[in-house]
Amino acid sequence: MSALGRHILVEFMGCNPEILNDVFVIEQGMVKAATKAGATVINSTFHHFSPYGVSGVVVIQESHLAIHTWPEYGYAAVDLFTCGESVDPWISFDYLKKVFESTNYSALEMKRGSLNLLQHVNFDMNNVREEAKKHINPDTFNRNVWFTDKDDNQALSLRYTGEVLYDKTSEFQRTRVIDTYAYGTTLTIDNMVMCTEKDETHYHEMISHPAILSHGQVKNVLVIGGGDGGTIREVLRHASVEKVTMVEIDANVIEASKLFLPSISRSFNHPKLKLIVGDGIKFVQEASAESYDLIIVDGSDPVGPAEGLFSKKFYECCFNALTPNGILVTQAESPLFNDHAFVELNGCLKEVFGTEKVKTLLFHIPTYPSGTWSFQLGVKGDVDVTNVSNENAETFGNNHLLNYYNADVHRGAFALPNYVKRMLNEL
Repeated sequence: MSALGRHILVEFMGCNPEILNDVFVIEQGMVKAATKAGATVINSTFHHFSPYGVSGVVVIQESHLAIHTWPEYGYAAVDLFTCGESVDPWISFDYLKKVFESTNYSALEMKRGSLNLLQHVNFDMNNVREEAKKHINPDTFNRNVWFTDKDDNQALSLRYTGEVLYDKTSEFQRTRVIDTYAYGTTLTIDNMVMCTEKDETHYHEMISHPAILSHGQVKNVLVIGGGDGGTIREVLRHASVEKVTMVEIDANVIEASKLFLPSISRSFNHPKLKLIVGDGIKFVQEASAESYDLIIVDGSDPVGPAEGLFSKKFYECCFNALTPNGILVTQAESPLFNDHAFVELNGCLKEVFGTEKVKTLLFHIPTYPSGTWSFQLGVKGDVDVTNVSNENAETFGNNHLLNYYNADVHRGAFALPNYVKRMLNEL
């Protein structure tokens, strides 16, 4: 051995931009690159930056592996530093080249701590290393990995265990499940938070109970989307409901929730439920007139397969499928985060249902962008969705141990701040 350590500085070019922007893949790739080279991993810390780039380090008993990526250039700078002769950093290099799908690279190896320039001191490192090994379990190590839901201007980061519990990509989207420290098991679609164990009740209780309890006689329900199962769980709590039809376009979302979110997905086997894996937009177009007392559109942001859920044509079909006293509830984004979609959807619904028949409901959910989210309700008949019987709401909430909804929250959710009223031309 002529030096204490080997230091390789690598530039990976022509890489897959999606991989370079994926903290899941990069963290796992770096950890595996270290173990393949024979290193003992101590911990890993990785973070995604908004909107592009991942930075992180894997600390190994023999030194470290570090990275920063520029997805917009297909470029990654990697630092591989190993001590002693037991670990070969070139094995890590070869593995990472495949992970990043690099088509070009440059690499420079330097010897660190040349022995001909150093003087050995009388210090028994063997005993120190042997003692340290007693406290290191090569099968478990501390991971400080962050999942980031971001756009060009803001981001939400959640620390998770480093393990991806579910990861499948359909023709529509990529579905993954991770275990976060602050919010529990979390379902993500295309790197956006869909629901977490800790705050999912905020969303699912408010998308269902205000409409059903104010109506009073909801029997037949159609749910478009909602593949995690939380909405149908809440709808099926109501004794008046006789049948629920759910149409979810992506079977992977249903599968992921069934496997890893049992508290949310527990109603998939309910006898009143008819589950259809298919196109909800097409289903509504073909639905019989006046067939549903309640239609709930539990879709994601207006991109990809959910884009058509924000069109006038779709809501005209929903109007036609509602009974004369029916109610539509649709996910309507955040007035702070996606004001354009929020306002555009409101105008669309007012054209279909009438200006006085559309109401906006706000609620708090910390893992959605800005923490303020909305549903918009279109009423075909004369139901006052903004009001509810105190006795009915409180009895229902107590019987089912609801986490978010109650009579005061019901009425208060329809009390809009002035800035929202101005956005909707209601002030």
